[in-house]
Amino acid sequence: MNPVHLIGAAAGGVAALGAMGLGAVGNLLYDFALNPRAKRSMAAQIHAGAAAGLDGAPFTGNPARDAARTWFERTRQSVQIEARDGGALLGWAVFADGVNVVSREDGSFVRGADTASHHYGIFCHGYVGQPADLALEAQLAHREGISVLLPAARGHERNSNRDITMGWRDADDLLGWIDLICSFDPAARIALYGVSMGGAEVMMASGLDLPEQVRCIVEDCGYTSVWDEFAFQMGNTLHLPVSPLLDAANTVCRARAGWGFKEASAVERLHAAHVPMLFIHGSEDAFVPYWMHGRVVEACASPVKEALVIEGAGHALASATDPDRYWRAVSGFMGYHLAQ
Repeated sequence: MNPVHLIGAAAGGVAALGAMGLGAVGNLLYDFALNPRAKRSMAAQIHAGAAAGLDGAPFTGNPARDAARTWFERTRQSVQIEARDGGALLGWAVFADGVNVVSREDGSFVRGADTASHHYGIFCHGYVGQPADLALEAQLAHREGISVLLPAARGHERNSNRDITMGWRDADDLLGWIDLICSFDPAARIALYGVSMGGAEVMMASGLDLPEQVRCIVEDCGYTSVWDEFAFQMGNTLHLPVSPLLDAANTVCRARAGWGFKEASAVERLHAAHVPMLFIHGSEDAFVPYWMHGRVVEACASPVKEALVIEGAGHALASATDPDRYWRAVSGFMGYHLAQ
């Protein structure tokens, strides 16, 4: 049975089953959205092209992205940190030309003497994506002398042994990735960049106690909160009522994973943001709706914030719709603040 129909059928029995039925539907919704090992999942919907509001056509057979992915797979180096809740988190790094990486016997590495740039970017991918999705972005940054670290989000690629947290726990993990760079190079100047779920992740990190090495944040089409995005998708993709079904899934998430959809809020974290931020969104985004862009910009407390709207762009397609304007804005913003 189609996963959407399965959830709908289970939801149809909620009135008869009461709390037991809500618990069952809550678990189905949790697994559908956040368990990458589930047989029926949103990931399968997206990969099958059955998720409303997504269009991957501009990226299909794109020569520049294909070439960048080949470059990334050839040049990347494995990196890892210890998660605060235990176990390893894995990612990839591509160091700028001329950076002297000295490996230690314990598998760690430090930066030796060199004259290369001390500029770094941590690039965060989207929901059911992988670090290689940002290979072109990494390559463009690399050409400007920026070393790029690309973590795999929880529940994705090399970290698929964990459940997805929609950027919430990943935002805390960013502190570990930042510490990794700072221990490698205390003179580092770091930019955070994220798209979609990665955009929400870097916004959720904006209100944390970021070290002075973090100079700016760029987010592209991130959502206001996990609750808001899931509530939108309940109608947009699943065609199911938010209440009481999303409440049930939220209760299950708190019991199984220890966090809730409403607390996982980019808006709330942005109230404490203090580093320069650039907010990007496509005006025709039908997956993370465009109205969220205004909410996150308004919520941001940073004394330096800029907004860029790419007219006609769908979800995560701002860079493909108007690449010249997009990259001029991103490169200029990062370059200026990394140089400060």
